[in-house]
Amino acid sequence: MADFGITGYGAYVPYKRIPRQAIFNAVGWAQGGLKGLAKGARAYAQWDEDSVTMSVAACRAALEAFPDAASSSSLPAALCFASTTAPFLDRQNAGIVATALDLPAATHCYDTSGSQRAAVSPLTGLAQNQTGNLTVVAADRRPTASASVMEMLAGDGAACVTIGSNADVLAELVDAQAVYADFVDHYRTAGTETDYLLEERWVRDAGLTQQAPQAVQPLLERHGLSPADIHHLIVPVPNAALARPVAACLGISKEALADGLFAQCGHTGAAHPLMMLTQVLDNAAAGEWILLCAFGQGFEAVLLKTTDALVKKRGGYNLQHQLDAGVEDENYIKFLSAGGKIDIDWGMRAERDNRTAQTVAFAKSRDIYGFVGGLCSACGTPQFPKARRCVNPDCGALDTQSDYPFADKKALVKSFTEDWMAFTRQPPLVYGNVSFEGGGNVFIEMTDMEPGDIAIGSLVRMQFRIKDIDNMRGFHRYFWKAAPVPDMMAEGKG
Repeated sequence: MADFGITGYGAYVPYKRIPRQAIFNAVGWAQGGLKGLAKGARAYAQWDEDSVTMSVAACRAALEAFPDAASSSSLPAALCFASTTAPFLDRQNAGIVATALDLPAATHCYDTSGSQRAAVSPLTGLAQNQTGNLTVVAADRRPTASASVMEMLAGDGAACVTIGSNADVLAELVDAQAVYADFVDHYRTAGTETDYLLEERWVRDAGLTQQAPQAVQPLLERHGLSPADIHHLIVPVPNAALARPVAACLGISKEALADGLFAQCGHTGAAHPLMMLTQVLDNAAAGEWILLCAFGQGFEAVLLKTTDALVKKRGGYNLQHQLDAGVEDENYIKFLSAGGKIDIDWGMRAERDNRTAQTVAFAKSRDIYGFVGGLCSACGTPQFPKARRCVNPDCGALDTQSDYPFADKKALVKSFTEDWMAFTRQPPLVYGNVSFEGGGNVFIEMTDMEPGDIAIGSLVRMQFRIKDIDNMRGFHRYFWKAAPVPDMMAEGKG
């Protein structure tokens, strides 16, 4: 069906990078063999980011780039959150994402996990059934042991695709094939903090090159395609060197191999198949065949074909712009601290009980997660939070508030403080008053800023982040923060 497939896509990569050489400089005395991987830089999330917040950012990127996918007729009937590092094991993470996106309550939300195929499996089902309206978003912030290979290879990030029926789909979701095998290439249990990895030769020779043909060959045969017909082969493995044997065993040219994003990002776990797909879609021509693969206790292959609509509709602030906008920081201790892998004495100001009042959080969930305020119908004044009485002193009308979303509006900094005395896991704590496009002022915390970055009049955008971490009860509380607007977006190109 030419009218069923990808209707939108987007990705999110945290702005911070640590050069792999900096990692090696810190740990090379213990693991000299890591020197061969000390190239490029890996992306890493800040303390106030997790798989949920990154997923929200990726979904928003998709909806901003392809607004047709966000129209009332194209809203997803379902939202799938895929991750192996979800912050909650027995709380629906997809529901948090949906609330932050202010999706209708009737949206079917569910989580998938358990392997690196978690984000591709829903696509396989849709491709085989050729029906459905689904947003799949995947994110991982994989815990890695210091001085390990995965500390070098991994990266943090999220990616999203929207699937549905549309006369102008960007890429047809043609077909898919999956094979199952309880082949252990790595594993992590509830009782272990980081992955246990097996030898790469075992993974390559007994896993990848044995399972890939079982999934790909029947798929190509069903559609009368030869390996030479594939323009883009996506093999999302942590070490990009393992992708070449896969291409060889399939008879697909190595020139068709998609960029593994090692140089500026690293392997983003369950998100990586969609992350690489995002990069391919940003550069593919119309009428090209894409073979999207995923490996993890089996192998899945999804066949897609790009359309003219892809070339016409894409543009703006894409994944490559995010990769190029990264800021490198060689401080290995800050890198460890951001991931919670080092215990720092933050002083007495950190000694407070962060227990969340769940009753209030539920009652105000749309305000807090969706960042939905009010608009006075009498005078047109926006305000947050929404209240019975208008805050405009010249109005003061009662019960005139209609819903007014602030999350997607840019704002200007009116005042700010860089507070070195207040507790934050990345000092200083930056907060201040911002004025939104179209009206409305909010006193809000700021993020993704180094000392001296902020100024009166700075352009900022809202980002869904962790507000507090209740270490005693293991609970993350979320809210929105003001973050810098990248130059590309500030110039109106995104």
